[in-house]
Parts: sequence; structure tokens; C-alpha cells
Amino acid sequence: MSARLVALKTLLDIDRSSAYTDKAIDRHLSPSVLSGLDKSLATELVYGIIRRQRTLDNLIDSLGNKKAQQQPPALRRILHIGLYQLRYLHHIPESAAVNTAVELTKDQGFGKLAGVVNGILRQYLRQVEAQGDALILPPDTVSRLGIIHSFPDWLISLWLDQFTEEETEKLCAWFNQSPSIDIRINPLKTNRDEVKNLLENAGVEVMTVGDLPQTLRLLRNVGNVKQLPGFSEGLYTIQDSSAQLVGHLLDPQPRETIIDACAAPGGKTCHIAELMGDRGKVWACDPVASRLKQIEGNIKRLSLHSVEIKQGDSRHQPGLIGKGDRVLLDAPCSGLGTLHKRPDIRWRERGDNLEQLSGLQSELLSHTADWVKPEGILVYATCTLNKGENEEVIIDFLGRHPGWRIENNLPSMFTPFVTAEGWLKVLPHVHQMDGFFMVKLVKDR
Repeated sequence: MSARLVALKTLLDIDRSSAYTDKAIDRHLSPSVLSGLDKSLATELVYGIIRRQRTLDNLIDSLGNKKAQQQPPALRRILHIGLYQLRYLHHIPESAAVNTAVELTKDQGFGKLAGVVNGILRQYLRQVEAQGDALILPPDTVSRLGIIHSFPDWLISLWLDQFTEEETEKLCAWFNQSPSIDIRINPLKTNRDEVKNLLENAGVEVMTVGDLPQTLRLLRNVGNVKQLPGFSEGLYTIQDSSAQLVGHLLDPQPRETIIDACAAPGGKTCHIAELMGDRGKVWACDPVASRLKQIEGNIKRLSLHSVEIKQGDSRHQPGLIGKGDRVLLDAPCSGLGTLHKRPDIRWRERGDNLEQLSGLQSELLSHTADWVKPEGILVYATCTLNKGENEEVIIDFLGRHPGWRIENNLPSMFTPFVTAEGWLKVLPHVHQMDGFFMVKLVKDR
């Protein structure tokens, strides 16, 4: 089975079952007998096509006799595969991209349409050579940027309300890159230099990231991280740099009681335990039993003993009132800071439930604030770039809770992330990390 056929089957699975991209890829790559290079190509095709779907559909509309959505799903995805290679994968010869798309068309029972696929792809090449591009772009800024960078109009509008047009384009371009992988070193078992040497000896190229003391970024020759030396032994875990900042902002101390309100899958929970030397108590709360099992798996692999699991909705936990020295609310959110890793979010999210999300976040914030002891700490964080889920939630909270204030006296590692307005935000196109918002709140005596 070829990489392109695996990519096609995966894309059709996503279309039919609304499967998440990462889950669908795992399902189709696991039983395949592809080489490492072919697995990389299949993964690039699937993630890239999901990211660039709107741009590719615009090309099909401009080159074909039928609109993209009127094509049979398999044929439309075959055209996506061909066009994606021609437009974005310059290391693949044009003839190979065209010919393999034609063969896929025949293999899928569309033999009579093989000439149409061949014609559309070759017409694309002719138009690029003659005109520089084959996109049909409208005059209005929102739709134009949406087609060029392949995002829905509502999301472009959301960002244009918060950033300049130039910044919005840079943000879109960053989200359309293939993501790097960051790991967090477990200081209870090893140190960063030891893991760096271990991975480099295995042929993996790595680098440190800013002032983050536990972080390494894996650059090349990575493969499956879970199969790299040291992972199964709990020497490190996969976690983006910006998510690691949250643990450092909370700054847990030994012998404290820490509560993680929305803990699954447990990355930040385990980081908290590591930072406090695994001495103290970390309550990991989540309403979904299956997600709590993910936390348990991470706890076991990292050999942590200070974490206890508590199942239930954090809005209904009266037993935790006044118990936390520090509380983390990594709130459920739209995830708009992680679009390069989770490209399907841009198509799944419609924008009309953002207000509903902000309502849930406000509820959770009010309830978890009651868990904090006098003079205690509450860190609110999201992995989204949307003021309605971030700044506005905090402003509303402070307006209704006069006994709280924002702590602005932060360690120097946070200086690069402080905005002109004083908020703490990780901007992907500036900081080369997942988008994040975080704030450290202090409860009065």
C-alpha cells in the first residue's frame, strides 16, 4: 500500500466519521507496512491537506467544471492529494504528483475520470507558470486571507479584531507549518543535559528553548517519540513549551496542597508534582473517567507519588473549598492556539459557541476560586487566542470578586510574554510556541 493510498483512506475516514486527524492517522498507519519515509509522507499529506483544505477547494473550483463540494468525496480528496503535492511539496517531482493521482483515480473505480484529474492538475501547472497562481481571490480582506491561508472567515475576523493584518498573516502562516515536538525533562529522574546526550546519541537533533529549564525541542529524525530512548523509563514527557510555562507560573512548593481543576490528560498535573519535588499533595480533578486513566498512566510512567485522582465536575466539589495553597484552572477552551497540531479545529469550530465556552470558564473560575486558602494562588490558563475566553473572563471575575488581584511581579522567564496591556500571552508567530493565555491571581488575606 502506498503512502498516498494510506493518506486517501485516512482523509475519507475523517470525512465519513468526523474522526480527529491524529486518531485517524494512528488508526491507518499502525496496521500499514509503510517505510519510515512513506509514513512521514502520508502524515504530511493528511495534516497538510486538512490545514489547506479551503485553499485546495478554491483551486478545484477555479480549475474544474464542478465545485469542489459537488465532486464525489474520494475524487475530491484525490485532487487534494495531487494539488497539495504540486503546491506545497516541492521535493516531489511534478510528474510523480500527477501520475500517482491519476493511478489513485483508477484504483478507486473512477477510471473514466482519470483524464479529468490529469487535466485539472496539468492545468494548474500551466496557470502557475503563466500567471504565478491559480487561486480566485475576492476583494474583501477577510475572505481573501481566508482563502490564501485556508481558514474560515469567522476565524480571520476574530484575529483581525485583535491583530493587524500583517500580524494575522504571520499567525496564519505559523499555524500552517508542521509542528515541532517539545519534551519536558523529569528532574526527579534525570537532567536536561543527560536527556539531550541520550537523544543525540540516538540520532535526534534537539535544542533548548528560551529560559525554560526542563525543555528540549526535537527537530529532526524524531519518529515516534514514545519509542525513543528514555520515554518508557519516565525520563521525560511530551509537552509544548507554552504549557510548561503554566507550571512555572503556578510555582508549586514542597509540602503544599495543589489542586488541578481540569487535569486530564495530566501533563500539567505531573509537572506540578515534579516542580514540588513530589513532596506534598496534588489533587487531579476531571469529570471523565477515561481521561483520568490517562493521568494514571502518566503518573505511573513518571514514578510520581504525590498525585491523587478525584473524579467529578469542578463546579460541584464542596469538599475542596479552602483546601488549596495553589489552584490551577487550565480551562476547557476553543483551542485556537494549537491549530498547527490540531488542524481540524479550524473546521470543527464554528465560532458561535465561543460565548458558551466563556460562560463555562467563568463558572469554573468562580467555583475554583473558593478552593484557594487566604493569600493563596489561582492560575487561570487557556490554549486559545480569543479575548472572550481570556482577558474578558478575568476582567469579569475581578469585577465580581474584589478580594482578588493579579500578580504582576513575575520571574524574568515571563518577561518576553507580557503584552503592552500587561497580559501574559504566548503568541505563536512571535514566540514559536503554542498560543496560550495565563494569569496569576492572588487571594487577599
